[in-house]
Amino acid sequence: MPETRTLLDLFATSTPLFVGAIAVLGVVVGSFLNVVIHRLPLMLEREWRAQCAELAGDPVVAAEPFNLVLPRSHCPACGHVLGALENIPLVSYLLQRGRCRACGTAIPLRYPLVEALSALAATAVAWRFGLSPQCAAGLLLTWLLIPLAVIDLRTLLLPDAITLPGLWAGLACALLPVFADLPSAVIGAMAGYGTFWAVYWLVRLASGREGMGRGDFKLLAMLGAWLGWQHLATVVLLSAAVGAAVGLALIALGRHAAAHPLPYGPYLAGAGWIALLGGDAINAAYLRWAGF
Repeated sequence: MPETRTLLDLFATSTPLFVGAIAVLGVVVGSFLNVVIHRLPLMLEREWRAQCAELAGDPVVAAEPFNLVLPRSHCPACGHVLGALENIPLVSYLLQRGRCRACGTAIPLRYPLVEALSALAATAVAWRFGLSPQCAAGLLLTWLLIPLAVIDLRTLLLPDAITLPGLWAGLACALLPVFADLPSAVIGAMAGYGTFWAVYWLVRLASGREGMGRGDFKLLAMLGAWLGWQHLATVVLLSAAVGAAVGLALIALGRHAAAHPLPYGPYLAGAGWIALLGGDAINAAYLRWAGF
């Protein structure tokens, strides 16, 4: 279509305009990511409860539809259904001063933070890759990692409903290729899963405890499929270093008990995103430092 071609040409010749448009898109997508972050764990819990009831021979009570579309967005405190003006990403939160218009209940700060994070991360991807297939793929990976990180932070879950399609999407991108060729992506997925599988069993055999969740295996496999095996070391080392530093700081400050697990997904997601934008530069810098 001529109009589409004209718009693409305009974006190609004006980086600030393209980046600004992606930032706006990032805010809008961030609003949807908030829905995923809130509802997907509840959907999984409902599914698990229904399966348990079925296995136990208990009657499964029919429930109202609950998915990413239904019911409409509403205040969890009073049930007020949000109107169009209350669903504008970031703007509605500011205009309502962070409170429900009907009952005055505070809206969790997570909602504007996720929308802002989505916009900022999308802006960085657009600035790094410009108008290109790498930008489109990078945005998709970014918008997969954000809900994974936040859901794990809130619930200690890394849902298969995101990691497994994300893994296949990474392999599909490798067919083009975008970030990694297909052999590198396949090896990356296998090595990512296998690395954490081995760590899990070593810790379990040595201490009798689970050192990490199986969702972490799948997330690293997903990142390996997207980035290739060449960037797995960067992702693992960076996430482990930052995760250990934050964990030790929280324990020292009395904000977290050492016996309780900490979510590792946010650190994996963050390290994977950094590797997406600068993994080649990080690897090159390390090789120079090592004298290769």
